Amino acid sequence: MGARGRNFYHSLVTRYGYVSEAEEIQDRFLSGDRDGANSAVTDEMVDELALVGPTQRIAEMLMAWRSGPVTTIIAEPHDEHSLQELARLRRSEG
Repeated sequence: MGARGRNFYHSLVTRYGYVSEAEEIQDRFLSGDRDGANSAVTDEMVDELALVGPTQRIAEMLMAWRSGPVTTIIAEPHDEHSLQELARLRRSEG
């Protein structure tokens, strides 16, 4: 979460409405409690801000995101299987 006064991620999560969560994450991170900062990231935040989970869930969420204001998605597959699944989902969208 970086510097307290000027931090991209803190500002972003705050703009998304997770003000108290952003404060708690940043406070823990800056105090050196990395594990506590990680545990302060709620399931609700992850569900709203990221496409994670089994392929079928990602496909369902991707369809919902495509009907909203999202114009860019940054994908970070961590292995070849994930990359292939992502490519397959993209092809199936047409």
